[in-house]
Amino acid sequence: MPGDSMQPLNGQLAETVHEHRERDLLERIDARDREAMREFYLLYYRRLARFLRRITCRDDLVDELINDTLFVVWEKARDFRGDSRVSTWIMGIAYRQGLSLLRAERRAHERMVLPTTEGPHLQHSVAEQSELAELLERALESLSPDHRAVLELTYYLGHSCGEIAAIMQCPVNTVKTRMFHARNKLRALVPVLVAPRGGALTMDADQE
Repeated sequence: MPGDSMQPLNGQLAETVHEHRERDLLERIDARDREAMREFYLLYYRRLARFLRRITCRDDLVDELINDTLFVVWEKARDFRGDSRVSTWIMGIAYRQGLSLLRAERRAHERMVLPTTEGPHLQHSVAEQSELAELLERALESLSPDHRAVLELTYYLGHSCGEIAAIMQCPVNTVKTRMFHARNKLRALVPVLVAPRGGALTMDADQE
């Protein structure tokens, strides 16, 4: 039907309009336009919050990481070369900020900064989400930050493998490998979490 054939075209047009708007905001930010920075903050806050919460599992530090990410945008707006979507550039900055935090805390505490399945954020999840959503959340938290990032960038933020490779600064084949392992781990983890007396979960940190 004619109406159906117009939907992809309308979607592409809307995406182009959004991209032009974001590039215009970056140009204004480079000129030290504070109103443009405020608009950019409102435009990206929710996306950044979800992404950073997912890869770090640190609700208490999400706002700090968002501020750090947007400070880099304020200082480095002119470094955006225009060879990718603005969102790809921003998520790359956020990804590096999140990993830097995890590395710093590992050095400080000499352990992985990953929550246990009995942390306070899980209790909050149990209270507000269905049992299936809770199990999926627990499974995701058991993955490595890189695996969580690949899933989040793909399924929630809609980035392509090429864009994710740019964000994570790795080859496209590495992205595909991480996606493969992340999916397989989720398939294996959910049945284990359902079991009433399942043992402790241990993941292979060396696996991509």
